[in-house]
Amino acid sequence: MFANSRSVTSNQSGIHDDLERVVRRHLQSPWRAPIADHDVQAFAQLQQWRMELGAERPLMLDSGCGTGRSSLLLASQHPEALVVGVDQSAVRLQRAERRFDALPDNLRLLRADCAGLWRLMVGEGWLLARHKILYPNPWPKSAHLKRRWHGHPVWPTVLSLGGELEIRSNWPLYLQEVQAALAITGIRAELSELPMQSEPLTDFEEKYQASGQVNWRLTARL
Repeated sequence: MFANSRSVTSNQSGIHDDLERVVRRHLQSPWRAPIADHDVQAFAQLQQWRMELGAERPLMLDSGCGTGRSSLLLASQHPEALVVGVDQSAVRLQRAERRFDALPDNLRLLRADCAGLWRLMVGEGWLLARHKILYPNPWPKSAHLKRRWHGHPVWPTVLSLGGELEIRSNWPLYLQEVQAALAITGIRAELSELPMQSEPLTDFEEKYQASGQVNWRLTARL
């Protein structure tokens, strides 16, 4: 039952009417919500790891890494960098530990909430060389705009992390909204269709390819 993914369905036919209003409000009003203790503890572990391996090395983040397939690939392709794969699910991260014989020394898999970790990174002045957000299909209903990263109060923090941003999805409207949200702050993003024969970065992409669905890629320099 691997190649049986349904196409995304939504009651939205285009970019959300409230997108610009929501994005501008978040840009003008910093998010003040408390950060969970477990995210603070995870960040402290990450700080120590980074200091031990070299804080001067380029930092790359794989947000919502799941079982770590994309994180391992990123770390293998960039041995000069420190790569952090973050996911809020302990189960998925434990599967990653079992899935691969050994993880490279420059890769750290971390359990944390992305929004909390991003805010802690920005608070300490960390800047990313690359940032991948590869979870493909978040919140397709119109009422869910504020649960998509570009409609969430943490969006300005994503921008502050800098670097080369890459987001992938099998739902092009999601990425069109990200492109529009970036344009509000003068950032140009490229949106392209991935060839069906391209190497998938995640299990999601592999499953969607097997189901005959197109994956899409957005890139931007923050």
